[in-house]
Amino acid sequence: MKFLVTKDLAHSTLLGHLILGVCIALFFYLGSDIVLHAYILGDNLIALSNTLYGNVDEFIEPILLDSLLLQVHIDLFMSLFSIMILASIYIRLFSKRKITKQLVHFLFIFGLAAPISLLIAYFTSVGVIYTWLVCFFFWHLLGLGMSLAIIKKLLFK
Repeated sequence: MKFLVTKDLAHSTLLGHLILGVCIALFFYLGSDIVLHAYILGDNLIALSNTLYGNVDEFIEPILLDSLLLQVHIDLFMSLFSIMILASIYIRLFSKRKITKQLVHFLFIFGLAAPISLLIAYFTSVGVIYTWLVCFFFWHLLGLGMSLAIIKKLLFK
């Protein structure tokens, strides 16, 4: 936590290696989270619609509300945890960039809107699934990009 207060990595190479390891782990978490959601909910609009609403013609039952609530609960917790770590490290390393503030704001907005829009889509219509897809992929791509920028800066300083 000292890094979050002083942002000085010159005196502690171990702290730099730990932050690098956390960012590498977050990079792989974000990538595997995309694969996990594709497996659980579906990898296209039709599969996602069948998961949320079911399909009478193909005898597919919709996802149970308690399963969806559990998924949304886990997504909210993990996205907040990941966003806080990524944002705090990114702000400390790239505070002089003008775009840092906007990137962090977009990361928070898309990261929190994704699980909430999935729950709203369950109760409303297929159109809200597009909102979930956009928010989900934007926050993951932004998080992957930010973690790569952090990894690059820590490896090649």
